[in-house]
Amino acid sequence: MSAADQLLVVIDPVARRIDGESVRIAKDVLCAGAQAKICWPEGVEEFSRALARRGSRRPVVVGDDRALLRTVTLLQRERDVCGDVCASGLAIVPVGTAPLVELARSLGVPTGAVAAARAVLEGAPRRLDLLVDDSGGVVLGDLCIPAPPLEVRPAAPTVWGTCRSLVRTLVRAPAPLSVTHRLRVEADGVLLSDLDRPVVGVSVGVGGDVVVSRGVGVPGVRARARVVTVSGAVSGDGFRYRAGQVVAGPVRTRTWTAGTWTLTLPPP
Repeated sequence: MSAADQLLVVIDPVARRIDGESVRIAKDVLCAGAQAKICWPEGVEEFSRALARRGSRRPVVVGDDRALLRTVTLLQRERDVCGDVCASGLAIVPVGTAPLVELARSLGVPTGAVAAARAVLEGAPRRLDLLVDDSGGVVLGDLCIPAPPLEVRPAAPTVWGTCRSLVRTLVRAPAPLSVTHRLRVEADGVLLSDLDRPVVGVSVGVGGDVVVSRGVGVPGVRARARVVTVSGAVSGDGFRYRAGQVVAGPVRTRTWTAGTWTLTLPPP
């Protein structure tokens, strides 16, 4: 039996609590099609230790996007120390509610337990892009600076709240204000925007595509780079950014470097 047929299946504890039936189905399919060692970590530390002791086994994560991101981050740090690792590709069986597995779905992983487990057994490794920041954080989706406002859930309806909502519908809402930010943006050492030029936002794709937006009717700046550095004003409080579904910051400066990782995906 080849190393590709030997699996280390790490089952995230959150997945067990959310959908134990999908976990059981995925485990049964994987064990029927390969020599699989099943790990049931109870927390992040046990999760990390299980992954580090995988040997030549191909790692398979059963869990949501957070478990996937945690695993890629650990493998990326290991590669920084030991060189290229896990050439046969990480694999994931997504388990969780739809919003919690959106990243896995967007990458091309089936979201059903049976289909995802079969993709682990029958799929092929594919190189994908990512970003690694100077604090060791990993970004698998696109990056947005500044981050959009966090969603605020509406309060439970009341009589007074209903009256206020009715009044708001009868009054024309004021035009939204254009919020600008002072950011210094460098792409591979080339200055794209400095603190004297306000920007509406900056986006960085995992492949290194950089877009600096200056507002409606104002030409933006586009570039492609391997290393992107964004800095805020020294006198300010820093800036926040959204990396996939995670909002981070505030930070004064942050550098992202484009890289790659390997994910097992279904055959085309």
